[in-house]
Order: sequence, then structure tokens, then C-alpha cells
Amino acid sequence: MEKGGARHALTRRGLFRAGAATGVAAAAIGVMAGCGRNTKDDETAPTVVNDKSADYVIDPKTNESKYKSVDFKKEPVATWTIPVGNVLHPGGDTWIPVTSAGSSATPMVKGSALDITSGTLSEVVSKTHTSHNTNMVIYDVRCSDSVYAWSELDLLTHKWYLYAAAFSGGALAGDVSTLWHASKDYDPPLFAVAGKRVIWQVMPSATGAKAAKSSSCYVWSLGDSKARRAIESPGRFATEPAVSDGTVTLTPRVRADKGTYYGITSYKLSDDLSEQVDQLVLPAGVKPLNAVSIDDRFAFSIEASYDSGGLLGTMGSYIGKPEGPFVALSREPFAPICGKDGTYIVKSRASYFVIDTDKRKYSVLAAQNRCVDYGEYPACVGYTSRFVTFSTIKNQDTGYPESVSIRIFSL
Repeated sequence: MEKGGARHALTRRGLFRAGAATGVAAAAIGVMAGCGRNTKDDETAPTVVNDKSADYVIDPKTNESKYKSVDFKKEPVATWTIPVGNVLHPGGDTWIPVTSAGSSATPMVKGSALDITSGTLSEVVSKTHTSHNTNMVIYDVRCSDSVYAWSELDLLTHKWYLYAAAFSGGALAGDVSTLWHASKDYDPPLFAVAGKRVIWQVMPSATGAKAAKSSSCYVWSLGDSKARRAIESPGRFATEPAVSDGTVTLTPRVRADKGTYYGITSYKLSDDLSEQVDQLVLPAGVKPLNAVSIDDRFAFSIEASYDSGGLLGTMGSYIGKPEGPFVALSREPFAPICGKDGTYIVKSRASYFVIDTDKRKYSVLAAQNRCVDYGEYPACVGYTSRFVTFSTIKNQDTGYPESVSIRIFSL
């Protein structure tokens, strides 16, 4: 049984995100017998389509709108201001997970949560749970209204731990469970929380001693003594787990004997990813930046343009079913896509495109004033009835960051 994690980097917002992690150790909660589903033998044919078949929102050659451009008329249903140094992460319930800058080097980062109905920011994990290790820092956090999960990383050895506990009213409400731990041969985990479940990926470091090993995705439910190894990928997953309307989207390697192929794949959350809902296999060598299932369509982004692969080998964001056609926005992607009922929100460099694919129109939601240097980002992914954004605002006189502004829009 392997033990390991996934990709992270320094954020644009200046909070600590460390590098890759180290070797292997046993997970405290244990793993159920059985290996789960192995994707190496998936034989779904790759989707290779001509760019002439794309339903472009804006013509990439002429920059002319092919969808009708309309003004964005919605006002936020709520706005909140919290202290500078807070970074929001995707959340789908009342509470949004937050990493907060510590007041000193120890702790460097704290785990927090924001009640988006009241704007209340609560400190949840004020110090690392890993004992007798002054080099350990809180690395990443996720939560629902029922579970809070966080990872910790040793800055010197790059070993890491993944923890979770019951969560209620802005505070931990039960004993802490150790879900996994590993050394530098495996990257820190990419993970998500949905209801009472934690979903995480265990991936070998791309440059470590275990680089040739398979990756796995695990599911654990609050109160269980064991996790389920749900999906095995013959290589690294391309994106983090994305929870959306009862599904979890992963991007394992598929068709392993035929080349490097990534399969954007949705699974049912209710049966712990036992049942595959849909799959779109990208052209050979094409790696997605993010991917999620919304309204029975895949919404995904390609970060670079490839020499082959047709439409889906070109930088941009795409919305469609595996057989096509695809709505395409040829802009550099910056964040996962969210939306509902035919309306999709795609992050661009300094704004958001709000695209109505049914009525073939779009509008632009501008970023907050004085935030462009630090950026404005969504705190949601996939199917959602509300759109949450956050941005670091600079003081008009000094030019220094002074607060984090949060806006919530109803969809």
C-alpha cells in the first residue's frame, strides 16, 4: 500500500504554499481491502475535433463577439470585508474554508472558516496538530458544514499529514483523525470535502524516487475507521478533485498502454466513487488545468496550446459533453469554472465572463477596484446557486494591501 500526495505552488496572493513532499508511512485510519477501480485499461477514444466545430463566445481570430454582449446588471446580495492575509478556497455550504496568515512565524498559517451568511471569520486550527515538530506548518484547508480537513507540511523534510475532524458552528467538534501521511516521495494531497466525506489524491512526486508509481484517490466518511481506495491512476492525476451537484470529477491517466492520455471523469459521490457517470478523454499529451461536471456537461480549461489535438489542444476554456459540441472561450484560464442551468462563470485575467449558453449571450463582471495587482478569484467550483469572489484591496493612498473584499452574487 502506497502513501503520498499532489501538486501545489506559491499562490498569487502571497500566503505560504510549500513545495513537494517526501517517502512513505502508514495511514492511521487504515484502508479497506480491495484496490478500487484502475483506469489504465479505460478504452474510451480520445475526443479530437476541428476548431471549426467550436461554438466560440468570441472569435479568437478577429476578437469579435459571436455571442451577444450584454451589460452585467446583477448587484451582490452580500459583501464582506475581512483582514488582509486571508485566502478563500472552494466551498459549497454556509462555511467557506480559509487559510489565514499567522501573526508570527509560529504559526505561519492558520486554518479558518468564513460564514458567508454573516461575514464571520472563525479561527478553526490555530496551530499544527502534528506534535513535537516546530518545522511543521498548516499547508491547505477544506471544509463543509460538517467536516473540516487540513494538511500539514514539514518545511525541512517535506513529509506531510492529512487530518480531519467533525466541524460545527465555526469550530472543530470532535476528535482529529489522521487520514494519511507520507514523505517527500509523494506530493502534499489535493483534497476536497463534501458533506461528511473527504476525498483526496495520493500522487508520487514527479521528480522523486517513486515517480513511476501509480496514483490513487481515497474517500473517507466522518466516523469511519477506514478509507476506501476508490480510483487508481497509472500516473499522476492532472487536476484536484472537484465536487459538484452529487458528483466528483477527477482526471486520471487512461489508455496507459497507448500513450499519455488524461480522462476527465465524473463519479457518483453517494456511492464513494464506485460508479462512473461520464468520461471525456483528451487528445494525446493534452493536460487540463482544471475540470468539473456542471449540468451533465464537462467544464474544463487547457492552460497551453499543443502542436496537435485539434480544438481541445488549444489554450482556453471549454464546456460540452464528451461527444461535443463545445462552447469555447479562447482566453488564458485562471480558475475552475462554476455556474448552473446553462450559465457558466469563467475567470479571465482581470474579470469574469458570465456566459449564458442557452441564450447565446455573455456579460463581463469586472474585478474590484484596486485589486488587480493581487487578483480577484472565485471561492466556488462546479454547480452553485451563488458566486463568491474574494480579492485583496490596496489602500488608495499608500498602495499597500489593507483588506480582503468578498462579494456574493446570486445565480
